[in-house]
Amino acid sequence: MNTEKKQTSKNDYEKALSSFGSAMKYFHKDDLDKAKQSLKDFVKSHSEEKELLDRAKIYLEIIKQRETKDSIPLKSFEDYYQQGIFRLNQGRYEEAIDFFQKANKKKPNQGKIYYGIANAFCLMGEKEKCMANLRKAVSLDKFYAILAQNEADFSEFMEDEEFSSIFDE
Repeated sequence: MNTEKKQTSKNDYEKALSSFGSAMKYFHKDDLDKAKQSLKDFVKSHSEEKELLDRAKIYLEIIKQRETKDSIPLKSFEDYYQQGIFRLNQGRYEEAIDFFQKANKKKPNQGKIYYGIANAFCLMGEKEKCMANLRKAVSLDKFYAILAQNEADFSEFMEDEEFSSIFDE
């Protein structure tokens, strides 16, 4: 019975990942209408996938910002976090880190902040800072261990012993 539960959970996660990936294809092709609809459908269908759900909501916010073109004043933790993700996706890594750090001041010790910072440092090729922040993210929420091991942005370090050791702690 327990094995069936794990298999069902894994299948649900794979379906969610596939659905999210389809929405991202539209997003990266700048087909914002299809991306928006796909992401809305994803949010309705996969509410149990915490991290993917957070990302879907972030991308919906990015689409909203692109559609309105108005600048939104940043006030809350979520505002700064979403702006960090937006900058990360634009390849503006130092700005992303700055927004993540501002979010961290609003609501300290959130795993997703350290994960975002780790991701930015990884993409910048700064291994030590990447690993330190990834270690902190995983220590705050074990979910980031699963996510990091499946994140293409970390592929440069996946064979690295230090990277693997983070998940053994």
